[in-house]
Amino acid sequence: MIRLLKHTHRLYSIFVILVLSVVFYPFYYLAAQSPKGYSTLNKLRKLKSILSSWLTGIFFRFTYEQPLDKNQTYIYCANHASNLDIMLFCILAKGKFHFMGKDELRSNPVLKIFFNTIDISVNRESKISAFRAFKRAEETLEQGWSLIIFPEGKIDGTHYPPFLHPFKNGPFRLAIEKNIPILAVSLTDVWKKMWDDGSKYGSTPGICDIYIHKPVDTTDLTIADADLLKERIFDLINSKLIKA
Repeated sequence: MIRLLKHTHRLYSIFVILVLSVVFYPFYYLAAQSPKGYSTLNKLRKLKSILSSWLTGIFFRFTYEQPLDKNQTYIYCANHASNLDIMLFCILAKGKFHFMGKDELRSNPVLKIFFNTIDISVNRESKISAFRAFKRAEETLEQGWSLIIFPEGKIDGTHYPPFLHPFKNGPFRLAIEKNIPILAVSLTDVWKKMWDDGSKYGSTPGICDIYIHKPVDTTDLTIADADLLKERIFDLINSKLIKA
């Protein structure tokens, strides 16, 4: 019975997101016509995420070690085990922000609007694609756009409960080169409400706990410190995760 209810909730959640996507699409399209509208794009998807949260009954409780500065550019780094992660970051992030995500998302009729404008797509199997993606990230960071990235590179749909996988190097070298603080975010138990896309175990309403660590300053670091920085962020994120 519980399994049936969870899969029913997942289908309902998909329905809610599809309906809201249709409603918001014309506004996304208009805002995407000019760089002047890019900030509006973020405000629209933040609003859609808040509505999706309320309508599906999946809420996010944020615990901060230090309040976020809306005028500060950050590189947000988090673990990634649920499709809910995008929604919660749209609610969490302050100021101008954008995502780096996998190339396959460009085939989504709604998401491609964002990847054709503010977000950055990358084929992680291609060194050329990765190089181009991080070059563009350098430019957007210089323009004051915070970057949201999942350094594991993907959701692992084979291990349940999920665990934290080794990180890619890119965001840590980027943070050092551009002297941008890294904001480590532990998505503590989001996977309990929806693991991956929910197709296997369904989804359930409730409260997800998100822990935002104090920003890690990179101004005194060099490229030689990139591995140590990566390990430090890995340990911070992992320290707050619920394993079972």
